[in-house]
Amino acid sequence: MLLESGHKVVGIDNMNDYYDPTIKEFRLQRLHTHANFSFSKIDLEDLDALESLFSQHTFDAVLNLAARAGVRYSMENPFVYMTTNANGTLNLLSLCQRFEIKKFLLASTSSLYAGQKMPFVEDLPVNTPISPYAASKKAAEVMAYTYHYLYGLDVSVVRYFTVFGPAGRPDMSIFAFIKWVDEGTPITMYGDGSQSRDWTYVDDIARGTIAAATREVGYEIINLGGGRNPKTLKYILELIEQAIGKKAVIDHKPFHIADMKETWADISKAKRLLDWEPEITAEDGIEHTVRWHMDNQTWLKNVNV
Repeated sequence: MLLESGHKVVGIDNMNDYYDPTIKEFRLQRLHTHANFSFSKIDLEDLDALESLFSQHTFDAVLNLAARAGVRYSMENPFVYMTTNANGTLNLLSLCQRFEIKKFLLASTSSLYAGQKMPFVEDLPVNTPISPYAASKKAAEVMAYTYHYLYGLDVSVVRYFTVFGPAGRPDMSIFAFIKWVDEGTPITMYGDGSQSRDWTYVDDIARGTIAAATREVGYEIINLGGGRNPKTLKYILELIEQAIGKKAVIDHKPFHIADMKETWADISKAKRLLDWEPEITAEDGIEHTVRWHMDNQTWLKNVNV
């Protein structure tokens, strides 16, 4: 969206293999069709490489969408979550200060709201993260506030709620469920499927992120979520079955201790500050995502989930 509106965009990613890099390569190929896009393979933890990149460009804003994601895996390797999500964010904040970049956007997470009363509003005291992933994102938020306070950096923290859509992460349920239903592979479902999420389509997330990155807010935390009644995992699976025309074979596993039972965003602040609200329902989003999967079956069949 930024590229199509005429902005020059410099992308960085270390292209790690936490999930199948084939998906990342697919996204990158699409971005390279734009003349005003350039890419550098850099790790956020490599401060020297980042400093070299920042010295080559004059940035109006930095959007930190990079993170080690995944709640469950963060319990297996918490150290890399802290070094990437917290230290990597600190590296970017430090460079914004040194190179006098005025705007910083941090993509954060609804996982911080664990145990809070719904719908989740941004001023809830999110001081009890229940996974190393959530804890590392909280650390990034707090450090971003510090740089706002000390150096006047304008910071938008956008807390995403269960983003899905074409070319999404293959370790997330919607991508995996579509692939498994299509192939007839048994689906691994943690719990009975009654857990609910505020599913948010990627196009809506992109619009909200751009709105937050192009407004001066001081320091604000802003929810970007579906904002409607949350939908259960069972219901989402039924939508996928209907769109594909096949029934799922389900292999139930115990509910995972680090997972949240429910998420639901209060998006009144996003409406007020950004004039933003989602346009695509979960139902339409699933239909779009299944259609993309069917159009790309040839290579998606080899993607690991």
